[in-house]
Amino acid sequence: MKKQLVLLCLLYLQCCFSFAADHPTLSIGAKAPDFKLQGIDGKIYTLESFKDARILVIAFICNHCPTSQAYEQRLIKLTSDYADKGVRVVAINPNNPASLRYDELGWSDVGDSFDDMKLRAKDKHFNFPYLYDGAKQITANEYGPASTPHVFIFDENRILRYEGRIDDTENPEKTPHSQDAKNAIEALLNHTAAPVTVTKVFGCSIKWLDKNDWINKAEAKWAEDPVTLDTIDLSGITNLLKNNSDKLRLINIWSVNDNISRSQFSDLVTLSRIYVQRDFELLNINVDDQKKKDSVLAFLMKKECSGSNYILTSTGKNKLTEAVDPGWNGKLPYTLLIEPAGKIVYATQHRIDREQMRKMIFNDEYIGRLYK
Repeated sequence: MKKQLVLLCLLYLQCCFSFAADHPTLSIGAKAPDFKLQGIDGKIYTLESFKDARILVIAFICNHCPTSQAYEQRLIKLTSDYADKGVRVVAINPNNPASLRYDELGWSDVGDSFDDMKLRAKDKHFNFPYLYDGAKQITANEYGPASTPHVFIFDENRILRYEGRIDDTENPEKTPHSQDAKNAIEALLNHTAAPVTVTKVFGCSIKWLDKNDWINKAEAKWAEDPVTLDTIDLSGITNLLKNNSDKLRLINIWSVNDNISRSQFSDLVTLSRIYVQRDFELLNINVDDQKKKDSVLAFLMKKECSGSNYILTSTGKNKLTEAVDPGWNGKLPYTLLIEPAGKIVYATQHRIDREQMRKMIFNDEYIGRLYK
C-alpha cells in the first residue's frame, strides 16, 4: 500500500495541474448555470429536472480517478441520508476520454466514456443521476471544477453557497476531521450560512479537450524509449515463469511470422502502458530463428515495445512447450498471466481480448483499486 501511495502521488504531480486561468471556478453567490446533459439512464437532465430540491448538490466525478473512486460510497450515503430532507445529488463526468493518457487508466478497470459510466454506476450501485459532459464540456466550462471530485452546493434559489471538497480525508477507511459538504448542507437546511464556503480540492485534473496536447507529448516520449532484444534460453524462460519478482507478469510467446502474434501486439503494448505505474510487467519471448533477429527487432521498434523483449536461442519447440506448459500444443501466440511466486492465473493460445485481459489484470490482488 505504501508503494501504491507513492505512485499515486507521482500520478497527481503529472495530472492534477488544473487549468484554472482557462476554466475559472464558479464564484460563491453566483447563479447555477443551466445545463442539458444525458444521463446513463438515457434521460436528458437540466436544472429544471431538480426544481423541487431544497438543496442541489452537483458533484463532478469520473471513473478513472482513484480519489473520485474513494468518494463514491460517501456520495451514495449523502444521497440516501438527505433524500427525505429535499436534498438532491447529481453527478457529472466532465472528462473527455480521448484526453486521458494510457498510464492514467491504470487505477481503474474502466475509462471515462459514456459506456464506461454505465458500467461503473452499475458496479457501485449509484443512487443519483450520472450525467455525461465529456463530449463538449460546456457545463464543466461554466462551473469550472478544478479536479474530480469537486462539489458545488446550491440553495433553493440555486445560488452557490459552497464549493470544494466533500471532506478532508481521501482514504475511506479513515474518519474525516471536517465534513465540509455535509456541514454546508446542514447549515442551508437550517437557513444559515455555510460555516465554510470554499475549500481546496484534491484529486485528478479535468481532462479538457483544449489541453489534450499532453497525449501527443506522452506518445512522443514513449516513442523515444529504447527498444532492445536480448537472447534467452530454456533455463532463462523457466526462471521467468517462476516470477521471483513482486510484479504481476504477462508473458507473450510469439512469432513474427504468425498473424495473430502480430495483430495482438499493439494491445499488449497498450496494456503495458496502462499499468506502467503499477506492479505489472510485460515480457515478450520470440521463438523465431536467430537469423530473423533483425526483423524481429525491427517489428518491436515499429510497435514501440520498450519493455523486456527476448528471442529464444534454440528453436526446440518440444522442449519449449514442456518447459512452459506440458498442456500447450505449441500453437502461437501463447500468453500467460503469472503472479509473484509463479502462480499461473491465466493461459491461452488464442488471441487475447484486450478489455477482458485488462479487467483480469486489474482485478488481480497485486493490482486493484487504491481504495476498495
